[in-house]
Amino acid sequence: MAEVAASRPAAAQWTPAQPLVEVRGLRTWFPVRSGVVSRVVGHVHAVDGVDLTIHQGETLGLVGESGCGKSTLGRSILRLVEPMSGEVYFKGQELLRMKPGQMRRMRREMAIIFQDPFASLDPRQSVGAILAEALEIHHLAATAKAKKERVAELLNLVGLSPNFTARYPHEFSGGQRQRIGIARALAVNPSFIVCDEPISALDVSIQAQIINLLERLQEQFHLTYLFIAHDLSVVKHISDRIAVMYVGKVVEMSPARDLYKSPKHPYTGSLLSAIPIPDPVLEKKRERIIMTGDVASPVDPPSGCRFRTRCFKARPRCAETEPPLETVNLGVHQAACYFPLD
Repeated sequence: MAEVAASRPAAAQWTPAQPLVEVRGLRTWFPVRSGVVSRVVGHVHAVDGVDLTIHQGETLGLVGESGCGKSTLGRSILRLVEPMSGEVYFKGQELLRMKPGQMRRMRREMAIIFQDPFASLDPRQSVGAILAEALEIHHLAATAKAKKERVAELLNLVGLSPNFTARYPHEFSGGQRQRIGIARALAVNPSFIVCDEPISALDVSIQAQIINLLERLQEQFHLTYLFIAHDLSVVKHISDRIAVMYVGKVVEMSPARDLYKSPKHPYTGSLLSAIPIPDPVLEKKRERIIMTGDVASPVDPPSGCRFRTRCFKARPRCAETEPPLETVNLGVHQAACYFPLD
């Protein structure tokens, strides 16, 4: 990794033509403890050697089953969870080597929207206090008047009335609470936001409204998103590119249209085949890819390809060596599979 680090541009040399976020060989493991003395007996390989890039102004969808490590990956990029190894570059600056003071200044450029809009908001604080907190921490409002005006502006941006500042989180619906969470993320004027399953806890009727809001804000403020979800049908309409994750590994990455039209990894194919088609004739005729077996353990992952224990195309080679994430279609479609789908 030393050669990669040496070739990275300095912050002053970064240009929008380069990736805004670049991740190389990122690993985040959690110790498994046992016994009275809490002896470490193993590790959960939550994120295990992930490479990806996110360009300015785009939305990268990150999809996978629950427990595959996608939320840990998003939080590791922001250093809300500390990775054990790897590199994360933001505008050409290596985040994992930054001291606390440097990282604190960098956090004005980055934000996160959490999955549960109720658990992520302090029930003891009013909406106005929640939004003003980030302004105070980062010294973004010089006077009380400026802070009040900025809080009102943030509420307007997400479709809520400025008159709601004195209310508390329990007085709002789930969709309104998520709008407050989005307003909190916008408070520091970030350029990059990790959206950690922001609609999975909401009613279907509200999900489209939140996605439309995120798209409008992205266009208005030139935001860049890492949009995490467990359902491929959810990220279809908001993502420019999609990365598919399985047990700590990215197994496929592609422009959204290519991935839905022609998936290459059997895991992606099985996820797509589970999405119902709103046409009973086509739904009845189409071929389904059914996964068998249990999800591989992140504590003791299988050798070679981690999906091979559930894959209908698995061969002996799949157990011998781990397939690299390689280009399979004109430099834009990558898959980690020795026997990709046709």
